[in-house]
Amino acid sequence: MKESRFFQSIQIRLIIIYVLLILIAMQLIGVYFVKTLENTFQKTFSQSLNNQVDLLTKFVEPYLELNQEGKSEGKIQEELDGVVKNLNTISKAEIQIIDSNGIMMSTTSIKNRSLVGQKTTQTEVSRALQGIKVDAGTMVDSTGARYRVIAMPIGGGGKVLGAVYMIASMEDLYDRIKDINRILVSGTLIALGLTVLLGVILAHTITNPIKDITKQAKAIAEGDFNRQVNVVSHDEIGQLSLAFNHMTNRLKEALSQNEEEKEKLSSILSNMSDGVIATDDKGKIIVVNARSKQILRKQEQDMIGLDIAEVLEMSMGQIGKYVLGDENNVLIQLMDDHQEVSKQIQVTFTPIHRRGKGITGTIAVLHDVTEQEKMERSRREFVANVSHELRTPLTTIKSYLEALDDGAIEDPTLSRKFVAVARNETERMIRLVTDLLHLSRFDSQQAVLSKEQTNIVDMLEEVADRFSFQLQKKSIDILILTEGEIPSLMLDRDQIDQVLDNLVSNAIKYTPEGGKIEIRTEMPDKEHLLVSISDTGIGIPKKDLERIFDRFYRVDKARSRNMGGTGLGLSIAREIIKAHNGVIDIASEVNRGTTISFILPVQREGSEGK
Repeated sequence: MKESRFFQSIQIRLIIIYVLLILIAMQLIGVYFVKTLENTFQKTFSQSLNNQVDLLTKFVEPYLELNQEGKSEGKIQEELDGVVKNLNTISKAEIQIIDSNGIMMSTTSIKNRSLVGQKTTQTEVSRALQGIKVDAGTMVDSTGARYRVIAMPIGGGGKVLGAVYMIASMEDLYDRIKDINRILVSGTLIALGLTVLLGVILAHTITNPIKDITKQAKAIAEGDFNRQVNVVSHDEIGQLSLAFNHMTNRLKEALSQNEEEKEKLSSILSNMSDGVIATDDKGKIIVVNARSKQILRKQEQDMIGLDIAEVLEMSMGQIGKYVLGDENNVLIQLMDDHQEVSKQIQVTFTPIHRRGKGITGTIAVLHDVTEQEKMERSRREFVANVSHELRTPLTTIKSYLEALDDGAIEDPTLSRKFVAVARNETERMIRLVTDLLHLSRFDSQQAVLSKEQTNIVDMLEEVADRFSFQLQKKSIDILILTEGEIPSLMLDRDQIDQVLDNLVSNAIKYTPEGGKIEIRTEMPDKEHLLVSISDTGIGIPKKDLERIFDRFYRVDKARSRNMGGTGLGLSIAREIIKAHNGVIDIASEVNRGTTISFILPVQREGSEGK
């Protein structure tokens, strides 16, 4: 691994390539130079030998002529030895003079002196005595020594007087060539060393800016845009460094703008009253804001990566129809975990288009219209209830007035009865309108509380006294229980009296004869007062508890209306308690009784309050 990383370095590659180029170039030059030098040396050596032999033939020819004429052989041999020694200027060369009969007359070799006067059987000599010059070229003996052989005939005019036979060693020549090769190798090594040094310097000047750019690129990848590449030259690498620095600045600006836009978008999405969900082209959720999780009741769930069809409880086919169709709005209904309360959500689908790629995703905008639907339903029910509540007494009054007009007025007893009924129905309408006006003032924040110091225990006892007749009539016992010391509080006594009257009146209405009512007051802590009214009446079904405080809502509509109720008492009680910054609650079991309790914040005289 280390070796592979070593060779992955551009600097090492440049040095190796540079050295290899120089090495190959020097090798080619060296081989050519040595080969040329060797050929030149051999040619010069051969030419020198041939010149030597030519010169010898000219000097030796007169002596061989004398030898053929029968002159003194010993004197001629002595003179030949002198001539040969004087002309033998080639080191380690042996020269032999052969007469026309093949007899060796003279030699420069001491070890071959014994062969003088004997017949020579050398092939080259035989051919030379035939008048043929022989240059055998380079030859190698049994010891591996290289030598050159030349045999040249002596004489002219077609008459051969003898021959010059020369054997010259070439070891000195090849030794010189070896010395030149050694010098060339040494020069090559020195050149390679200098090449490596220059290659390192050159590669360093090239790779250092690249390393700097690489570090800058890594820093950018890690989010650091403050570093700059040092520009040390104006060549291509310097221009690359300038371009990289410019790119870094532009990228920094672009990312800064992107982050700013992202923060704006995130802030917008976080503060939107509508939910926003974005998906990819496969329907997987890639962006979701907090409001979407609230609407879909998935606050604790990470919705990224989920299918939008699964989240919205729709099929992908339906979603595709709304994304690509003319109608892009749909009202969906989601049930909670207990399948008791449903949410109505209006979803608007919009496709995400990307240039050249078509639709790459979907944006779904979720608007919770549950409360709007509830308000609309309540409004319709309210209008229907008000119309019904007013129509019934008006119809009664009209029918009785028509009866009086038809002659019943002449009958004193019947006319008084009819007038009494009309009066009761009129008072019922007045109570209804009064209650509606009361609620309207609370809805429009126009209700004014006249708070005063009030003794809670005395107020409860007065409530019990006001209903003593109805309690005695139905034989219902009423108990007022006080736990601990209850201080006097600042509150609107008339309003709280109205709440207590309404709650006690309902308890009496729906409690059978012989029942019991308890009014309990206590302070669960120093800052709050708790008042509860419990009865042993018929109770309220669980399904009706959630809407018991709605306007005109009655558990048993016919029975409640017969008892004179308008269906607004508990609604008014809730608004009064809310105006006092309190809360009201109800608990009930069928045939076991009902407990309605409210908690008021403790506010004493001198403290600020509404």
